[in-house]
Amino acid sequence: MDLLTTLHIGLRRKSAVLVSAVTMAIALSPAAGAQTKRPMAVDDLIRAIRISDPQLSPDGRRVLYVRTATALESGQRNSDIWMVPADGSRPPAQFIGGEKNENSPRFLPDGKGVLFISTRDGAAQIYRADADGKNVKQVTRLSGGLQPPLIISRDSRKAAFVSDVYPPCAGEDCNRRKREAISNDPVKMRRLTRLPYRHWDEWRDSVRHHVLVADIETGETRDVTPGDFDSPPHFYEDNALAFSPDGGTIAFVSNRDGKDREMWTTNQDVWLAAVEGGEARKITMNPASDVQPAFSPDGKLLAVRSQRRAGFESDRWYLDIYDLSSGARRTLFESPDLSVEDFRFTPDGTSIWFTAGEKAAHNLYVLPVSGGDPKRIAKGGVISQIVPGSNYVVFSKSTLTSPAELFRVSADGTGIKQLTAENAAWLRQVDIPEPESVNVRGAGGTPIQYWLLKPPNFDPARKYPVVFLIHGGPQGAFDDAWSYRWNPALWAAQGWIIAAPNPRGSTGFGQRFVDEISQDWCGKVMTDLEAVFDSISKLPYADPRSMGIAGASYGGYAVNWIIGHSDRFKAAVSHDGVFNLESMALATEELWFVEWEFGGPPWSAAARRNFAQCSPHLSADKIKTPTLVITNELDFRVPIDQGLQLFTALRRNSVPAEALVFPDEGHWVLGALNSKRWHEAVFGWMKMYLR
Repeated sequence: MDLLTTLHIGLRRKSAVLVSAVTMAIALSPAAGAQTKRPMAVDDLIRAIRISDPQLSPDGRRVLYVRTATALESGQRNSDIWMVPADGSRPPAQFIGGEKNENSPRFLPDGKGVLFISTRDGAAQIYRADADGKNVKQVTRLSGGLQPPLIISRDSRKAAFVSDVYPPCAGEDCNRRKREAISNDPVKMRRLTRLPYRHWDEWRDSVRHHVLVADIETGETRDVTPGDFDSPPHFYEDNALAFSPDGGTIAFVSNRDGKDREMWTTNQDVWLAAVEGGEARKITMNPASDVQPAFSPDGKLLAVRSQRRAGFESDRWYLDIYDLSSGARRTLFESPDLSVEDFRFTPDGTSIWFTAGEKAAHNLYVLPVSGGDPKRIAKGGVISQIVPGSNYVVFSKSTLTSPAELFRVSADGTGIKQLTAENAAWLRQVDIPEPESVNVRGAGGTPIQYWLLKPPNFDPARKYPVVFLIHGGPQGAFDDAWSYRWNPALWAAQGWIIAAPNPRGSTGFGQRFVDEISQDWCGKVMTDLEAVFDSISKLPYADPRSMGIAGASYGGYAVNWIIGHSDRFKAAVSHDGVFNLESMALATEELWFVEWEFGGPPWSAAARRNFAQCSPHLSADKIKTPTLVITNELDFRVPIDQGLQLFTALRRNSVPAEALVFPDEGHWVLGALNSKRWHEAVFGWMKMYLR
């Protein structure tokens, strides 16, 4: 992450506790009088405080979390560790902070200290602090640094984490020499010998993720997953490690189908490795994906999130339990049709808490480890990052109108209490109309849900321009969640009606609904979207002569397809959108995605048929809509040529078009100042054409 300026840090150090206390007071005080509200601005989105990674102390009395602030002038971000009482009896206060980034706070199970990851001395390393956050000492000194997940053994003696290593190297000395040799070599050539050679926004031609275990007292490290494998897979590290209760074993996730094959299979498996070294043992024999291993508190069971269909990354996630003595597997529930996301054992091991998406919300559920029906305990927004206590759960929750904050709820679903209100002050100043959830009939009469947001100071007697936002994936959704990239409330603040549809392929509406977009990118989903377009056009306050459309990734593909088959939109924005399905098929890195979505490798009959039916570039000559194209040089998922092809076709055909190319961004625009420029350009483009 980026860093805040020295001036900004100085101010924060002097006022952090006071600001937090005032913020909580404003949020909770009924006497904070009414005031004239203003529309939300781009700067509000960028400066919003980001809350993440709650962690509960062993005694259940404190919650540590990561608090990230952004300096608008420099665009630099700084993450510090904050603490709030688990009962919400006092406002949050800074626990560990500084000019460099701190993240991944983890209480030592013995209650005597805290581990965390920081860049305070260069590359990210593990540090230890006392239980009060003081007396910070460096634990690891790895030349390539390290990254989360960070886990700690129950005896508080060992920490495990992920670090990039060179597969031929047996230890840190070799890794250091290899890095220095590459850095000092005047020739910066890449030699590609296998797949993957790049992934998302990183070149991965010579290093692998490995699980390392460090002695917390001495800092000595051991590689427990040697070999030419990613353990865990790059970009899929979350919750991919677990210590056994006795501390002698690490459960981890790895795809070991072999070089090259790992990029066209989704066969991630759960493995066990001894902390002291030795051959890893595979636990899951499922040909589809198995992730997020978690030991029961007594160490007898291993819970795993599992899919059923090999090659399909958006298949439903089930919750499987393995008996480690017999190897027997059972699935906790088949019905209802919920796809399990995050999950945790209760401290006594009798139940499992989990989150799952349902109709554009992500809710909190609990069910017995013995099996049964899930019970919904708390409803989203979007609930995530759950941390169970003895008779309650701490979690993060956001909505379309508010960034993520921390909450707690009793085990029976009563007594929901907000623990943080870091964004309350500016939210009280901003007019964010409440979103409406609406349903229309799509292809075959299937209900299609969409969010409708009206602009601030809405006047039903007026006619407003309309902008439709199309989500990516395509197996994704516009949930009742805050977004720092595509924020419908911020778009509505520009004076537009905003519609954010969840057509065929959207998650949270049952697995069949998800399945119905694969090998049909330009079919039923487009009928669904047309139904939403028509529904909005009939609203008395919507101007059907002034409508725009925007989307990213698959949403960009949908924009590219729609403007090649319709002239109903006055302006379009296509961000990292697929334009030429055939050329994309061998340029993208995760081959399992394109092969599942189009029916096979690009030379197969099914894929070629899908390309011929649904590739937007084949209708480029029919596009008349002024279009802003955005593509990024580090986007290896939808490579830069896709946007450049679209832009070239538009200019070749005299269609008004501009392109933004970010050399330091991948599939998303994440940098603060880049995001500000992105929003200004996108909103400016729309305003030229929507009157």
